[in-house]
Amino acid sequence: MKNKVRVFAPASASNLGPGFDVIGLALPDPGDIVEAEWCDTPGVSIREITGDGGALPYDGARNVAAVAANDVLRRFQADNQIPLHRGISLRLEKQTPLASGLGSSGASAVAGAFATNELLDRPLSRTALVASALAGEQVAAGTAHADNVAPSMLGGIVLIRSYEPLELINLPIPTSLQVVVVHPHCEVSTAAARRLVNERTYMLADAVENLGNLGALVDALHRDDLEQFGRSIVDRLVEPVRAKLIPGLAEVKEAARDCG
Repeated sequence: MKNKVRVFAPASASNLGPGFDVIGLALPDPGDIVEAEWCDTPGVSIREITGDGGALPYDGARNVAAVAANDVLRRFQADNQIPLHRGISLRLEKQTPLASGLGSSGASAVAGAFATNELLDRPLSRTALVASALAGEQVAAGTAHADNVAPSMLGGIVLIRSYEPLELINLPIPTSLQVVVVHPHCEVSTAAARRLVNERTYMLADAVENLGNLGALVDALHRDDLEQFGRSIVDRLVEPVRAKLIPGLAEVKEAARDCG
């Protein structure tokens, strides 16, 4: 087994168009870095966190990187019936802004899970590692949504076909797709944003339109059709509820459409 590893996990854009909780996109930059090494104390501990302004907990039960790492250890021991008499110490370097909508907690969870799997000589599959990262997202957001951790772990554009059992599908990336990240310098917690979604009653007509857009979006990716992709990346369910949390969203969307 390795003694020490250093892992980078990219940020991500989730809820791609009408794909709430089911489609996400990995971003090349920014991302989080986790350094993991063996230590004498059993379990997973956090020895240092940088780049968070002191906002993140060192408690292993509340830190998403540690929770994900612990879940990898749990799965490893359950599969191999091998007790571990030592633990793992993590150093987390936050480069993804907190509460930015860029999958900050997901990047940390993925880096923690992946680094632990590397120390154990890669016993778990990428899908199993996504499941472990979901344990971290559960702590951060109050729900285990995979549309950040799946693309952060697998790269590219990922469709979550099913959560039980977890089934992930990598979708094609349009050859001329360009991604521009615009951040309005406001913070929106995932848990708060999800509460708004859960408190609303939705119209069947909006759900039907979303289903049509989702199918057209996936078709556009497979046919490398950016024009159809742009017309399909429309959400009638969640975005109207959350739009008020993001100043300038309507203006930015209009500018993006005007630019093609």
